[in-house]
Amino acid sequence: MNKKTKKIIFSALPIFLGVFLVWWLYRSLQKNGLDNTFDLIKNANYYWILLSLFLGLLSHLSRAYRWRFLLEPLGYKPKFINTTLTIFTAYIVNLALPRAGEFVRVTEISNYEDIPLDEALGTVVAERVIDVVMLLLIISIAFFYQFDLLSSLLTSKIPKNPFILIGISLVFITFGFGFLHLIRKSNNVIFKKIRSFSFGIFEGVKSIFKMKKRVAFLFHTFFIWGMYLLMFYVASFAIPETSNMPFGAVITGFVAGSLSMAATNGGLGSYPIGVQQVLLIYGIAASPALAFGLLMWTAQTLMVIVLGGLSFIALPLINRHKTIIRRA
Repeated sequence: MNKKTKKIIFSALPIFLGVFLVWWLYRSLQKNGLDNTFDLIKNANYYWILLSLFLGLLSHLSRAYRWRFLLEPLGYKPKFINTTLTIFTAYIVNLALPRAGEFVRVTEISNYEDIPLDEALGTVVAERVIDVVMLLLIISIAFFYQFDLLSSLLTSKIPKNPFILIGISLVFITFGFGFLHLIRKSNNVIFKKIRSFSFGIFEGVKSIFKMKKRVAFLFHTFFIWGMYLLMFYVASFAIPETSNMPFGAVITGFVAGSLSMAATNGGLGSYPIGVQQVLLIYGIAASPALAFGLLMWTAQTLMVIVLGGLSFIALPLINRHKTIIRRA
């Protein structure tokens, strides 16, 4: 199998998975209250959804502003309007082709701000590394905050015999050390990529402390993820059945939704299912839980389509002087 075929397969898999999940979701709804779920969506308080989208917009604008902190030490000061429009353009491309949006983003900023492509790409990689660290931090907070709930769920599933538990623990410990050893020593292509990615995370985190405006960068980083979490929380008030969900449900549901975005194109099918499965643990009925997940996903996706589409049109118009110079 050549590289081109592999690339096509890996690009198509998330789309097929998303379509399958949508089909499965529809079949499930037909059996378990299709009308009830859509009634909840129809009668939702959309003022809360609009507020949620506004918070999401603030996070995107903050991301565009934060990007400039990574570019300035390299000697570039891109316009805020260009960093904003290229980011929204990347979002809409990612809906069709995951990760392709980042290459579109760096290509556009390179064209309109005369920034070398490799340097622009390096800043985006560093940015993504920081975002992975933030997501891991939120996952850790969710785990420790919900430790009692998660431990009770685990203990209800695992055997009571202490010897079996000790044996399972030893297997996991042995496997863990063996896996770490393989990552460090193996010349296998996959393990090399894992090693390189881990090193990239370390270097990305370290680069923050070399930045002149690292305090401002960290502020925007926490602001971005704080807005992400807050937009999820605010949207829960749109449906009466989810308006009183505990903080544990909010943060765990947010984590489930964030992880599901990587499973399929823009969380197609996977986002509402992931959120629903978490909310079910907290005693929220299936229909309201799914309605909330569908509302969140639909609102976010529409915002990306509208703003991404407008940015795609506006970017060359705003920078038409650059196009004229190139043609001349």
